[in-house]
Formats: sequence, structure tokens, C-alpha cells
Amino acid sequence: MRLDHLVILLSDLSGSLPFYEKLLCLIGFSKDRDHVFGNAEGVFIDLKQAGEPDHAYRRHAPGLNHMGFTAPSREDVLSIQRQMRAAGFEAPEIQEFGSETALFLKDPDGMRIEVTHYG
Repeated sequence: MRLDHLVILLSDLSGSLPFYEKLLCLIGFSKDRDHVFGNAEGVFIDLKQAGEPDHAYRRHAPGLNHMGFTAPSREDVLSIQRQMRAAGFEAPEIQEFGSETALFLKDPDGMRIEVTHYG
């Protein structure tokens, strides 16, 4: 079996869409409809407005810790960092772990999204 889709509930869907539209297109997803993005492998990410937006994301609480994506090259990771910054989003410094190059972004709710090249 393969992963089909993820549904991510956001505290402010309209406020978070610009972040996700930029990032998801940079990592190989395209907008399928409204707030649903798909990639060539048939994985879909559906962004929805949370019914209880005051229940904030917490990194170490039960639930999704982070989403991790594999980049084809180190330059792709650096390019995503540059393009996210150019679009006005916070993109921290790249982290190097031996032969791995990683970028850890946070969406507007603080959820972590990792983009890593495994050298």
C-alpha cells in the first residue's frame, strides 16, 4: 500500500494558504482544486479550516510531529530556502548532518515541515 493523502487542519486556512501554495509547488506538488495539492506519485495534501482553531499545534503533543520530504539534491534544499525567503516566509538556516542537508520550516501554526537531501 502507498500513502494516498494527508488532511491538515489549520487555525486560519486563508492565512496559511500562501505559505503552503509556495512551498508545495516548490517540492513537486501542484494545486488540484481549491486547497488540495497532489504530486506525480498520487499523494494528495488537503488543507482544511480547523473546527477548533484555538487548539494550537504542539510539536511534542500527540498527533502529527512533522512532515518530511526528500529533495533530489543539496542545491534543491538551498533553492527552496531562498525562494521561501524571497516570498516573505521565514526559512531558517540550513542544517548539515554529515552528508545530509536539511531545512526545517514552520507553517503559520508552527507545524514543522522538513526538506532534506540525503547525500
